[in-house]
Amino acid sequence: MTSSTPFLRFEGIVAGYGGGDVLKGVDFAVQEHGVTCIVGPNGSGKSTLLKTVSGLLHPRLGQILFKGTPLVGKTPREILKLGIVQVPQQHSLFREMSVEENVVLGAFLVRDRAEVSRRLASVREMFPIVATRAKDKAGSLSGGQQRLVEFARCLMLEPELVVLDEPSMGLDPKTLRTMFDTVKMMNEMGRTVLLVEQNARQALKLSHHGVVLENGQVRLTGTGREVLDNPEIGTLYLGGTFHATPPATNATPMKETD
Repeated sequence: MTSSTPFLRFEGIVAGYGGGDVLKGVDFAVQEHGVTCIVGPNGSGKSTLLKTVSGLLHPRLGQILFKGTPLVGKTPREILKLGIVQVPQQHSLFREMSVEENVVLGAFLVRDRAEVSRRLASVREMFPIVATRAKDKAGSLSGGQQRLVEFARCLMLEPELVVLDEPSMGLDPKTLRTMFDTVKMMNEMGRTVLLVEQNARQALKLSHHGVVLENGQVRLTGTGREVLDNPEIGTLYLGGTFHATPPATNATPMKETD
């Protein structure tokens, strides 16, 4: 990838479900080796956008480029092979399987058993729960513990891009801090992270880049701190509509469209 090629780029994404379009022309880039956080009110299209990255939803219009390679039209398996792994909003462990069995499933595309063992050993060091609760059924873990195991599982493919959909949902304050620390750790390991997060304040503090969605369109972009400090954020979260008034920071508001 050349320095002029964005790591991940959304270009005019229009997508939705049977009832109509949820995303209405989304454009922005994700920086390599950074943390990009997408925030916005309920119904703005945040989780829908993540589904287009993973191939779970095909856009009606537009393109998504990953290191210059088009993603639209590829299957979820093909996208996994490119190095993009998503941790979904809802817990996705197999409850009757052990913690270790769940984690090893994350490497299902890796055929070399020795390589799988190497990756498992690495993940155990990063996530002690994978070692201490290895033989326990995943269903016996708390919600926060399950989330950590899901993070461990996604790293078994050694992805370049980790996509997280509302990772803090349902977590208590202590586990919430652990979760954000884990996101920071993954980023420091060289993983690029793209996340949607309801806890906007904590997520934007952690992020290098922030994107605000409203009504399926990008309304504000900037550094995490610029987006967090922008006065329009409060309006969005109170259920209002974005007004293109001059921001108090350098964050860039997007023009309203008719």
